[in-house]
Amino acid sequence: MHELGVVFHIIDSIEEVAKENEVSHVSKVVLEVGEVSAIVNDYLEDCWNWAVKKHPIMTDCKLEIRDIPAITFCEDCKQTYETVKYGKTCPYCQSGHTYLVQGNEANIKEIEVE
Repeated sequence: MHELGVVFHIIDSIEEVAKENEVSHVSKVVLEVGEVSAIVNDYLEDCWNWAVKKHPIMTDCKLEIRDIPAITFCEDCKQTYETVKYGKTCPYCQSGHTYLVQGNEANIKEIEVE
């Protein structure tokens, strides 16, 4: 379960930003998680709820997860399409010359403080 490591990295980043800005408590964090990022949102939430109790600045901090759809680009026909639905093969021209444009990232979108 790599989600726990992801949560620790996020909390470390947030605590660093909070310290730089003299913030005493973080009340909410909004994360963007890519559809094909290999992060399981339910596991991420479970790890989050456990980990924030260990960090005084994050106690009772809520987590909101926003999904980023996976989109692939075809180099041959220049079209984009849904990655999960069609995979690596372009549904328009059946080319395999494609690459993922978005959907494998995880970003801290917002940090709400008191």
